[in-house]
Amino acid sequence: MTGPSVVPVLCAVLGPAEADVVRSLGTSGTGTTVTRRCADLPELLASAEAGSGRAAVVSATLPGLGRDAVARMHEAGVRVIALDEAPEPSTDRLAAIGVDGVARSVEDLVSVVRDETALSPAAARGKAASSAGAGKGRIVAVWGPVGAPGRTTTAIELAVALAAGPPVTARPGGVGRSALPGRRGLFGRAGRRGPGRGDGLRTPRGGAREQVVLADADTYGPCVAPRLGMLDDSSGLAGAVRAVGTGPLDVETLARHAPVALPGVRVLGGIGRPGRWAELSGAGLDAVWECLRDLADWTVIDTGPILETDEVLSYDTRAPQRNAATLGALAAADVVVVVGSGDPIGLQRLVRGLDDLAAVPHPVTPDRLVVVNRLRAAAVGANPRSSVRSALTRFAGVDAHLVPDDPAGLDAGLLSGRALFECAPGSPARAAFGHLAEQVRQLVHVRTTPHADRSPWVGVTGSSRA
Repeated sequence: MTGPSVVPVLCAVLGPAEADVVRSLGTSGTGTTVTRRCADLPELLASAEAGSGRAAVVSATLPGLGRDAVARMHEAGVRVIALDEAPEPSTDRLAAIGVDGVARSVEDLVSVVRDETALSPAAARGKAASSAGAGKGRIVAVWGPVGAPGRTTTAIELAVALAAGPPVTARPGGVGRSALPGRRGLFGRAGRRGPGRGDGLRTPRGGAREQVVLADADTYGPCVAPRLGMLDDSSGLAGAVRAVGTGPLDVETLARHAPVALPGVRVLGGIGRPGRWAELSGAGLDAVWECLRDLADWTVIDTGPILETDEVLSYDTRAPQRNAATLGALAAADVVVVVGSGDPIGLQRLVRGLDDLAAVPHPVTPDRLVVVNRLRAAAVGANPRSSVRSALTRFAGVDAHLVPDDPAGLDAGLLSGRALFECAPGSPARAAFGHLAEQVRQLVHVRTTPHADRSPWVGVTGSSRA
């Protein structure tokens, strides 16, 4: 039985070093003791979830050790310390999968274990957040209830509108400048990669175009790639998740999985078949979202419609979670765009969907824009704008952004695999999506600017100006 100041440690160290680790951690006066010697990763995970230890010492080369396994131990309240005695340390890989500390020798192990376990849960989360990088890119999650409300179309058009850059204001003398300047990086002008400078990652742009990545995280009906005329037999998003599991994910690797498909827009294609949803693990996607903040000014994520976490009702609480991709994207987003269809059934689903979104178990940003898509008098009667606004104000308390129906322009884009600005530049729907992009920028700008005055048409739930 251990005293209150003794740290119980799980040990999963390979080879003859295991005996030295057990002896070192069990020495009197160290404040640590080994409560279980695990032969492999499954036994280690079972012991962690059974509450047998507060820390786990593992070999850096333990088979199966990856981000998902480390995340499971963190959920069980176990800190993970890797013993890496190799001549060439794998510190970057270990940090990328979430390991809390690295000991280069058995002699250093006790101090590392004591330092890591002394951190409070809040301090540990703060340390992990600071070590994850400080990317400044913004994430926009596009979500909507079931029933084909136009999530994918909204995500594509919003990504294109964001890539076009912020509104331009006039300088004295007629020279225009960007009101909200973007960053420079892996994208050249009009989506082409320009000549590299320095490390080859940041390239100058002559205009106000911003860098955007469009990611398809829908695990039920992924269709961004075929919608843009791209081959969907190889999932860029799944490839990025696999890269996370094998080592640190950097912007060069991520960019290789996200080819330029539209001017200024890279696309992380989704899984080709819905049955491949298990390839998009929640822990792996979290790392991808963070890396995307370093790659692009904006990341637009097309998500699935389902928010339930039914897996927690099963006896095997560690079953893969199909909706983890959607829930993780919503949790990572700076702004959530909620899309509904402009017809009676679509509006009813939208109202209920807003309630479901408010009840998700993960924290989701309150910065949300509600979009009513395919607005048409044939479905909601005369004066559709007034009718829809009145209904949503009454039943959901939101003021929605309205996108008029444009079947001719959208069909032309579907036929050619292009966005509206390419095939129907005069489309009223394209203008509405452009206004939506301005509202997203304004909402992010207000939230991130200290003491900024909130514009009267930018709110938590949406805007009616379009």
